[in-house]
Amino acid sequence: MTGDPSTILEAPQAPVQRQGLITALVLLAAAGCILLLLLILPAARSDPYTRRTLELSGSPETGGRLFRMNCAGCHGIAAQGLVGPSLHGVSQRRNDRQLIRQVVSGRTPPMPRFQPEPQAMADLLAHLHTLE
Repeated sequence: MTGDPSTILEAPQAPVQRQGLITALVLLAAAGCILLLLLILPAARSDPYTRRTLELSGSPETGGRLFRMNCAGCHGIAAQGLVGPSLHGVSQRRNDRQLIRQVVSGRTPPMPRFQPEPQAMADLLAHLHTLE
């Protein structure tokens, strides 16, 4: 063995340092991808109708008229519940996405499917928020 002893000691460390740097970069990239997915997936799962509705400001008065025309037959004129459940405090039990999904899906019979225009749905949500 000839040569400077310090070069002999440094040679094996260089690949180890490079390998550690590569591992750190891969982990950083993986963490970035996971974070990006966590931010993008919820927005991607939301359908265009729901997104559009949530972008709008609703009128509680207009929503009240829509409610009386379309919902009061089952939920009662004062949303106290008849065939359908009482809707008082519903906005504290369900978020707006869940309320929209419930209204448009008709997934709990005998509730019919009902998909008003996004502005009308925003108005209906505004009305539901007034029910305590």
